[in-house]
Amino acid sequence: MAPVLGVDVGGTFTDLVHWDGAAITTWKESSTPEDQSIGVVDGAERLGRAKRFLHGTTVATNALLEHRGATTALVTSAGFEDVIEIGRQDRPSLYDPFADRPEPLVPRRLRFGVPAQVAGWEPPEELAGAGAVAISLLYGYLRAEDEDTVAAAVERALPGVPVSRSSRVVAEFREYERTATTVLNAYLAPETGSYLDRLARRGVAAGLPGDILVMRSSGGLLPIAEAAALPAAVVLSGPAGGVVAASAVAGVLGHRRVVSFDMGGTSTDVCRIEDGRPELSYERAPGGYPCRMPSVAIHTVGAGGGSIAWRDQGGSLRVGPHSAGAVPGPAGYGRGGTSPTVTDANLVAGRIDPGGLLAGTLRLRSELAMAAVDRLGETLGLDRSAAALGILTVVEEVMAAAVRKVSVEEGADPHGAHLIAFGGAGGLHATALARSLGMAGVIVPLHAGVFSALGLLLSPPRIDLARSHLRTGADAAELSGDIAAVRTAAMDRFAASTGETAGAVDIRLDVRYLGQSHELSIPWVDGDGWDQIAAAFHETHRRRNGFARPDDPIEVVTVRAEVTGTAALDIGSVVPPPPHGEGVTGARPVLTAGGTVEATVVRRAGLATGDEVVGPAVIEETEATTYLGPGERAIVHRSGALELTW
Repeated sequence: MAPVLGVDVGGTFTDLVHWDGAAITTWKESSTPEDQSIGVVDGAERLGRAKRFLHGTTVATNALLEHRGATTALVTSAGFEDVIEIGRQDRPSLYDPFADRPEPLVPRRLRFGVPAQVAGWEPPEELAGAGAVAISLLYGYLRAEDEDTVAAAVERALPGVPVSRSSRVVAEFREYERTATTVLNAYLAPETGSYLDRLARRGVAAGLPGDILVMRSSGGLLPIAEAAALPAAVVLSGPAGGVVAASAVAGVLGHRRVVSFDMGGTSTDVCRIEDGRPELSYERAPGGYPCRMPSVAIHTVGAGGGSIAWRDQGGSLRVGPHSAGAVPGPAGYGRGGTSPTVTDANLVAGRIDPGGLLAGTLRLRSELAMAAVDRLGETLGLDRSAAALGILTVVEEVMAAAVRKVSVEEGADPHGAHLIAFGGAGGLHATALARSLGMAGVIVPLHAGVFSALGLLLSPPRIDLARSHLRTGADAAELSGDIAAVRTAAMDRFAASTGETAGAVDIRLDVRYLGQSHELSIPWVDGDGWDQIAAAFHETHRRRNGFARPDDPIEVVTVRAEVTGTAALDIGSVVPPPPHGEGVTGARPVLTAGGTVEATVVRRAGLATGDEVVGPAVIEETEATTYLGPGERAIVHRSGALELTW
């Protein structure tokens, strides 16, 4: 097998995983916010040559949140120029009358209407100032040729300016969401395309392949050229890799119900996974802007190792969402940061080695962490120990609320489910989090500190395609034709994109009760008739919403096809390296709610299959640390994963 490199960029660190066909090599590089490609290539040069280059990036997300997109124009049907500003009647915050929607990405002066008969339309002169153009006609999801005609006129008037068409971005009904997604795509296209171009050029100069595959939000890979043209599909590129890897590990360990828990330096991402399939969402709103692209249903909170602890106006201790980032980073990094962070609290508590090397390269400064925690403690009337434990308790409650969001609030009971914890800081808080939610146990997988990068190697090439066709029971015959057409179109697009034959095609249907304004997505298999579709929908509705109305008619509104190929790496090929060196290396005091205890310090690399570690203990590895409290224990699974119980 040809060597393959996976690189995932986070807010604090850039994680790299290299597979040479026999063994995995990992590395962590400090992220370079000014240009992610610098950190990516610098880290890649340390791991050797690769024939395939897979990439997870936050560049589209950052461009949106920091409002660094292009000056965007909207061309739409006359009379619908203000749809993106009118939006829906729902409010950003139900009980906060001062919470406003974000400003539209297209100012009023750059919204233009076209007549119903688009032939002969010419762009107005005012369009000339746009750096990107979105085209979303009222019936563009049904009549793509009209949008093609308008796009041709725009491209003649503005050569070289990126043009996004709703019929190619998201060919679904609902003009607001479709238009908003197309605008989002146009807004991000120049920034995303520029970054990917720099990455490819810089990578080729360093000896890396230029035909990079980029992780899409739905958990698969697409070619770099398509990612540049469809940035709305990669808004959640970064965290999707970890969800894919968590799904694979859950299958190896035989767990049907898990929640992935990715705690990095800047944020924590959680996602529910059932029967090996991550929950998917088709209605995300990053930064408050609707994005009608399929994505793993990740819920993100500003709670990472670099999250800053602070005292609010009411005198309460708060943690996040602001982060110290990579530079200057937590106070304990010794890079000039002075604000107390979660990492500093873990240093003070002894969960992170006060004299250790972070990611194998960065010497930690525990005295600086103590000074930062002391300053916060003075404002709260707490001593150092109480302030550190307070920070850890608060951040764990923030993360627990995130897990409830993807489980309890969606009709799924976390009891009996396992938490798959990864990211540099995931193992430090996993057992406290899982125990507070009544979960069955915790899994800390092999290579947990770079797990999202590993997930890139486990992700297949993928195409997602959707077409809206409103069908009732009287239209069952037409629905079969709709499904066949979408399946064929998706397979053709996959072959054109990847040059591969599709390995699997999954069909899903968006279904609702007749008259409902929202729908649920259900799987469809060959041979399913209207009765089977209705039964699956009623059961899904009952599980998600607590009730069903089996006597009421239903309506299928959208047909979706997911086409996937073959991943670069199979999870079964990832075997733990043989143990080397001592397992137990000593002990050190660790703060707990019950006082200071002496915790065993264990090298994960020294553990063999079947070995057991009993808490209080700290299990250390180059990219991550796992903490076991009193009464907790870890057993090494044959896959190399740690199974944590209590």
